[in-house]
Amino acid sequence: MASIDVTDASVTFTATQSKQVTLKEYLLKGLFRKSVNPQIAIHALSGINLTARDGDRVGIIGHNGAGKTTLLKLLAGIYTPTAGTSRVEGRVCSLFDISVGFENEATGWENIVYRSYLQGESPASLRDKMQEIAEFSELGEFLSIPVKNYSAGMRMRLAFAIATAAQPEVLLVDEVLAVGDMAFQIKAKARMRAMMSVSRLMVVVSHDLNTVRDTCTKVVWMRKGQVVQEGPPAEVVAAYNRDATERAAAARAQAQVGGQAAPVARVA
Repeated sequence: MASIDVTDASVTFTATQSKQVTLKEYLLKGLFRKSVNPQIAIHALSGINLTARDGDRVGIIGHNGAGKTTLLKLLAGIYTPTAGTSRVEGRVCSLFDISVGFENEATGWENIVYRSYLQGESPASLRDKMQEIAEFSELGEFLSIPVKNYSAGMRMRLAFAIATAAQPEVLLVDEVLAVGDMAFQIKAKARMRAMMSVSRLMVVVSHDLNTVRDTCTKVVWMRKGQVVQEGPPAEVVAAYNRDATERAAAARAQAQVGGQAAPVARVA
């Protein structure tokens, strides 16, 4: 059984805040005193709760920086929660950051084997998929040379072909994924739709609200690392659109107020 259980999960990163020293501070603290740059906490996710079971298609929506991709990485096990828990049952396939982790000195063929084993393929199952992966990548004879000689587009093609050859129980998708030229992107999107239809549980990050509303069983709307609303797709998408419209109107009104010229005093 495929399942996702996230309970009160938070992800916090620590960063060093660069502090500029003024001439006054420099003189007062002394020439040889070591400067201290304070540590700041970045709360990428705060108090996330999410439950999904076999058959669920979960859409994640929100503006850039809302924490959508961070949530996917939490579900994939790339990040661990700094508070709360995150538990995912089932074979997971993650379609984001797919070009990361190549062995640059190895050939395309060798990377197919290496990455497929990392995805849980056995030697027997991989034998049946090797040629199909090669054909889908459209790299031909370039598979026989080291990956360090590939262009960024070639690396993405190979990574996508390998990643989507898996048969996942839990599929995690970032729809912002761009792979190759237009013709290859059309083929890639068709392949992703096929994977979505056969996976037992799917979580997809998308800015295409119509697709989310029509294909998902529930939607999670995020803002600033927190869940604003979770529920039926039509209901959540409508609320998100209303909020976006209201925010845009408020921004326009603020811009108009700020752009008005100050009244000119007239001398009688």
